[in-house]
Amino acid sequence: MPTAPEEMTLKVIAHIHTAFPTKFGIPRQSGLVDELRGEVIFTPEYRNADAVRGLEDFSHIWLVWQFSGAVRDSWSPTVRPPRLGGNTRMGVFATRSPFRPNPLGLSSVRLEGIEHRPDIGPVLIVRGADLMDGTPIYDIKPYIPYADCHPDAAEGFTGQTQFHRLQVQFPPELLAQVPQADRAALTGVLAGDPRPSYQHDPQRVYGMEFGPVEVHFTVDGEVLTVTGIARR
Repeated sequence: MPTAPEEMTLKVIAHIHTAFPTKFGIPRQSGLVDELRGEVIFTPEYRNADAVRGLEDFSHIWLVWQFSGAVRDSWSPTVRPPRLGGNTRMGVFATRSPFRPNPLGLSSVRLEGIEHRPDIGPVLIVRGADLMDGTPIYDIKPYIPYADCHPDAAEGFTGQTQFHRLQVQFPPELLAQVPQADRAALTGVLAGDPRPSYQHDPQRVYGMEFGPVEVHFTVDGEVLTVTGIARR
């Protein structure tokens, strides 16, 4: 019986463009903020309309990608999930931590449409992506409900860390400085509490880059207050 090689080479087939130039503020899972818009642009070798033929018939797709901001030469068998306070260790394969033997991510996103542009070929317009701008994509697969959806699945330790939403206070004069097309997405990201879960200082001012702006905010209890907007 032939033995499979211990290593393989993956080719980057595309990059995604999102509103997040850095990791801070990115939703912890895909689909939490549906208003977030992204564009998947293929690399020159894969800009072939035939490669996405039939994909328009699916409402959601899987993206297989690289944690490009967390590539390391070594790995640890345990990690500390932020949602458990940053102190409890869990097995790396029991988490979705970016610090893995192979830094691969998997995200289910909504496929809003496919645009065929003369200069760069087919572009996938997606919603709800949890990826940093420029993230390399290794593969794209259709999401198949009867096979991929398991409503009775056990949720493990994530059952203790249910997603919660903050009340966002966004002064109108500050909101007016955000491009109108980005306002709903930005508000959704803020409501998801972008802070590390172990930080609870109500006096601390956080800064988050989002699209063309940098947003400054504080969090006191369940209320997030935007304190400033600066153009990047």
